[in-house]
Amino acid sequence: MADALPPRLIAHLDMDAFYASVELLRRPELRGLPVVVGGRRASPAAGDDWPRLRDYTGRGVVTTSTYEARALGVHSGMGLMRSAALAPQAILLPADFDEYRRLSRLFKAAVAELAPAIEDRGIDEIYIDLSDVPGAREAVGHDPLGGARALAQELKNNVRRATGLSCSVGLAPNKLLAKICSDLDKPDGLTVVMAEDVASRIWPLPVRRIHGVGPKASARLESLGVHTIGELARQSPAWLSDHFGAHHGEWLLAAAHGQDDRPVVTESEPVSMSRETTFERDLHPRTDRALLGRIFTDLCERVGDDLRRKGYVGRTIGIKLRFDDFRTVTRDHTVALPTADGQLIRAAAGQCLKRINLSRRLRLLGVRVGNLSHAVGIDTPPTATARAPMPEPAPIRRPTAAAQRKAAPAPVEAGAQGQSLSLFPEWDDPAPPAPD
Repeated sequence: MADALPPRLIAHLDMDAFYASVELLRRPELRGLPVVVGGRRASPAAGDDWPRLRDYTGRGVVTTSTYEARALGVHSGMGLMRSAALAPQAILLPADFDEYRRLSRLFKAAVAELAPAIEDRGIDEIYIDLSDVPGAREAVGHDPLGGARALAQELKNNVRRATGLSCSVGLAPNKLLAKICSDLDKPDGLTVVMAEDVASRIWPLPVRRIHGVGPKASARLESLGVHTIGELARQSPAWLSDHFGAHHGEWLLAAAHGQDDRPVVTESEPVSMSRETTFERDLHPRTDRALLGRIFTDLCERVGDDLRRKGYVGRTIGIKLRFDDFRTVTRDHTVALPTADGQLIRAAAGQCLKRINLSRRLRLLGVRVGNLSHAVGIDTPPTATARAPMPEPAPIRRPTAAAQRKAAPAPVEAGAQGQSLSLFPEWDDPAPPAPD
């Protein structure tokens, strides 16, 4: 019976409503209620005074939501103000990414105890190659997949023991199908789809369920009368090539038939590491310069912490600014020696700031370190074990006319581009630490 198994057995493990589930783990009294994670407001410790979505003001977005909130139409990426119209009574909790990362490491370690061939796809999902794991190809009774099912269930059990959280697993002959079927029976699901099941289990699904078919491609297919994966599978290669190009059309047809030969990549090198934040209100580089300076420093230090924790250093330091008119500007600066030191990252990022016109309000600020290498033999400061929450903008208070005159900057020298950085001393990069 083992001969009936495909050459590869690939699992996709996806944590169930991960961020929201972590919050419920800490606040079990909220189980069964619509809960939304997003924004940055602090929440009460307990009781009936939890912040409600109806009271939110700002332009934050939903990071995640419980299944009860999803049933009301609230989904990840949706604006919180729009979500409030759908579920005004939902409880709003702030995100705690340090705790999410901690539990992410725990669940991945729990999986690795049983199946070490893991491809990390983010904080809450992984691919697992079960092809050569002992027991995976053993039949149980008349079920040739019995061993693989039992192993997938044991993965789920191990994750729950390590974290207290549930996950859903899709088991298939390739990554594409495993990704689709891990989402079919959420939460706490275990779904097996083999090649012979594609017509009955996969073809009735909408085309957008194929990982890699985004909103634009889905809308294009639907405008052409292709709504389900099965309808896509019935199209001719020539028709798909005419509408989507030869390469993409070929991929769409293969995906619709459940074909995918991508391997599980157990090792990959990050291209860069970054941190960014979108402000609850637009901040001005002059009137909000002290707050921006603290946020800027915090972002640089957090990127440094990330680099040291993962054992990397980098030479290219970059910043990303998005202004109130939604224009996005990036600048890079390459340093002589690779670093993971937050203070040196801030100094280089400060050099980038000097090359940007800072005359408009900002809605987003980000810091990135690229051109990475392993920190072998490079002495870097220890990673911080705890960090205070990122500073948040205070409510807007209009300054008096006298205060505005007092805060007015000196004239910019002729030839300067917009606002000179010297007008914003809290943004200026600190002097690098003196050598020992």
